[in-house]
Amino acid sequence: MTERFAIYYAPSATSPLWDRASAWLGRDSSNGQFFDGPVGGIERNRLLNLTQSANRYGFHATLKPPMALAPDQSPETLRQALADFAASLRPVPLGPLKIASLDGFLALTADGENHDLQDLAAHVVEQFEPFRAPLSVRDRAARASRGLTPRQEELLDGYGYPYVFDEFRFHMTLTDRLPEADHEEIATAARNWFGALLGQDVVLDRLVLFHEPKPGASFRRLDDFKLGSAP
Repeated sequence: MTERFAIYYAPSATSPLWDRASAWLGRDSSNGQFFDGPVGGIERNRLLNLTQSANRYGFHATLKPPMALAPDQSPETLRQALADFAASLRPVPLGPLKIASLDGFLALTADGENHDLQDLAAHVVEQFEPFRAPLSVRDRAARASRGLTPRQEELLDGYGYPYVFDEFRFHMTLTDRLPEADHEEIATAARNWFGALLGQDVVLDRLVLFHEPKPGASFRRLDDFKLGSAP
């Protein structure tokens, strides 16, 4: 069974944003804690049914998507490379986040264009491409079946993921694709749940290594690498 690793941004695991998002999703991927009880006025089981994929991946913004490691790489070499790379970067201000609907699912997004963010995301994709094993034929076919544009298919074949470089959009997923009948109610609950946090400035100050131990397993938050910090 092939394990996968991903390089994400996630806020500090001691931050109010992480606590709120983990409770919303029903699972804290840093320690494995599960949450019961209603959230923002939504009954827990109902919300879990609307956040199954988001729950499995954990609260994050994708930078380098989940990948199996190339045969000549290991978790140790990946960690060392991440530590060295993060030390060479500066934090990127994102401004306040907002709740937006992206193709039917809810996410926290940054407002407006941010060239520093786009550059950092592209740099992460390129820097860690040597660590990525090629997609299997099955995985490539599954991705391509989702109605990709020619540009997205080009990126899929070149980097194993269609939403990088000019197709990248920073977002931190809060739900799966919602039925139209649920959309406004869940969006209102999310705005109420995250409340004043939506007005606070956020800084992308770390790269976070996530791990999927086997296909279909929940991702766990493994290590944080602060930007600008000596390894």
